[in-house]
Amino acid sequence: MKIALFFGSFNPIHIGHLIIANHIVNNTDCDKVWMVVSPHNPLKEKAGLLNEFDRLHLVQLAVEDNEKLVACNEEFYLPKPSYTIDTLTYLQEKYPTYEFSLVMGSDNILSIDKWKNYELILERYTIYIYNRPEYNSDNIKIKGDIRFLEVPLLDISSTYIRNNIKENKSIKYLLHPSVEKYILDYNLYKK
Repeated sequence: MKIALFFGSFNPIHIGHLIIANHIVNNTDCDKVWMVVSPHNPLKEKAGLLNEFDRLHLVQLAVEDNEKLVACNEEFYLPKPSYTIDTLTYLQEKYPTYEFSLVMGSDNILSIDKWKNYELILERYTIYIYNRPEYNSDNIKIKGDIRFLEVPLLDISSTYIRNNIKENKSIKYLLHPSVEKYILDYNLYKK
């Protein structure tokens, strides 16, 4: 089975994430996309990060109606902060018959040289890249099995959604309806 790993804080998961994941299963030979909830990305601030179990639950709500998208909590059981190469090694040992690839934005591939053991990632795994408007993929000089995808993108972010919540503005249409309902019902991101 071919699994594309879409790592993210998903703080919270939004429609843009789902569009990317769905595009991967529709337009590559990947059987499923695992939405890997990262407890703490070492290259990001931890402040303002919702508890990982709450974020996982939001991802589960967002993908429950699509059997090709899976909420994944594998990084919860690994040392923190999470390093992609460690997660890949762990998953390869746990699921030896699966073929894993990565999904990332052009912003991440441009900074992959800051990642732990990034050379091994480039050597061993296919990387599917979706363009981010502010990061030009023409500048990518990295060698590896890198495949560029023309994904329809929405210029929204989790930060934008969190700010709207704090300012009591609508988040309708930015999230899967069940994610929106859960966030509002439990007053998440209000503080």
